[in-house]
Amino acid sequence: MSDTVTAITLVPGELSLDTLRAIYRGRPALTLDPAAYPRMARSRAVIDAIAGGDEAVYGVNTGFGKLAHTHIAAADLEKLQRNLILSHATGVGAPLSDAVVRLILVIKAASLAVGASGVRPELVDALLTLHRADVLPMIPSKGSVGASGDLAPLAHLCGILLGIGHARVEGKTVTAEEGLRIAGLPIFDLKAKEGLALINGTQVSTGLALAGLFEIERGYKAALVAGALSVEAVMGSHRPFDARISALRGQPGQIAVAGLFRDTLAGSPLNAAHQGPDCHRVQDPYSLRCQPQVMGAVLDQMRQAARTLVIEANGVTDNPLVLVDTGEVLSGGNFHAEPVAMAADQLAIAASEIGALSERRIAMLIDTTISGLPPFLVAEPGLNSGFMIAHVTAAALASENKTYAHPASIDSLPTSANQEDHVSMATFAARRLGDIAGNVADIVGIELLAAIQGLEFHRPLKTSDRLERAIATVRAVVPRYEVDRYFAPDLAAIGALVRGGALDELMPVDLEGAQ
Repeated sequence: MSDTVTAITLVPGELSLDTLRAIYRGRPALTLDPAAYPRMARSRAVIDAIAGGDEAVYGVNTGFGKLAHTHIAAADLEKLQRNLILSHATGVGAPLSDAVVRLILVIKAASLAVGASGVRPELVDALLTLHRADVLPMIPSKGSVGASGDLAPLAHLCGILLGIGHARVEGKTVTAEEGLRIAGLPIFDLKAKEGLALINGTQVSTGLALAGLFEIERGYKAALVAGALSVEAVMGSHRPFDARISALRGQPGQIAVAGLFRDTLAGSPLNAAHQGPDCHRVQDPYSLRCQPQVMGAVLDQMRQAARTLVIEANGVTDNPLVLVDTGEVLSGGNFHAEPVAMAADQLAIAASEIGALSERRIAMLIDTTISGLPPFLVAEPGLNSGFMIAHVTAAALASENKTYAHPASIDSLPTSANQEDHVSMATFAARRLGDIAGNVADIVGIELLAAIQGLEFHRPLKTSDRLERAIATVRAVVPRYEVDRYFAPDLAAIGALVRGGALDELMPVDLEGAQ
């Protein structure tokens, strides 16, 4: 599915990775599958029956967390839900980006629409109306430990329905009440369990992790292009990409990446010019010849994380859960975001390796004793420093990513007076992926400039058609580095090119399976 898709029908439990990417990348018109409404209504009827009875059911007519044994009178059930939102809206830090908030809104609505949460259908419609009107709740980025759900950020998300908090509309901050007016929505009074259903769940951590995945995906594709350009720049061997090598190992990611390199480098006149009995390239540095092995492992990890996150985006993760077929309400722990935390940790490690390998190739390119190219990739080294300090920037970013990549899921601090005694830290695990992906984009951008600079020393020889298209795309925004100049604007431009996906079409990587 294209990122520019214009309309999507949401079928609860059937969101695909392509659909989620399209929602993150754009603003498709969303409608909910009509088949979801009867099940939501049946789920709500179960809660209404409990609210009108005497049986104590967690989250319906009791307190929360450590206060679960406190029975709440029927007359106070609506006040209980409002108090829940007010007390749990404790987030701090910079607000989440508009793209992430849009994704969270949709994932939350889709989860509630499964019909196992007991909320009225009009609340789900309201969340989708906010998306449709692009009235985006202001959600502070910090304050969730990723267990008992993303309580604080989701309280800020749904607080707007109660006229609480702020929203962003066309880049401007407005009050929640003004946001509701713009969206054509009333202020809601929450019924029994609805507040808990709205703030319980893993949608913030899942949305952040998916956003991180989609940003890493772009850096990954650009890194494959940059890696192939680096092979050509140093007149490296194409033999490491032979299909028979990867077939003997059997790792699917490695097999796929080796195939991508073969396709990308196919028909290169530059390679043909230096191959033969006089070729001095016996074995290239690992950063060149082990690209299928390293980037293949990264691809396998990205695919596994994608599978986990798609399952999570389609799941019901609040508590308690309503089983409409039996009328039961079951209390469990689906709100614990450990799957998301571990998937985010996988992505953090994998993405950091993308940047680490790219940084090593930049170091190789500027080292004339390895690359055979002019020192620091400039025609008059000494008078000009060329790419010397651009590499330092790449090294700084790669090192920073090593710190970010420390697993978050192995940490836990008990909360709620030790009732919630093990947490996932999934929200931070997912949030830091944006920083890692940004660093990767800048590192890979530097390599793209360095590799193309090096390759152009071999002109008039050309590389493959696919790589020549990559060169043209880059040179349209950053000219060749002839003598020292103010370099920062070039790095900003190439980083923006990578983040914008200008090279995506050159690397048809499928995160859901086969190439």
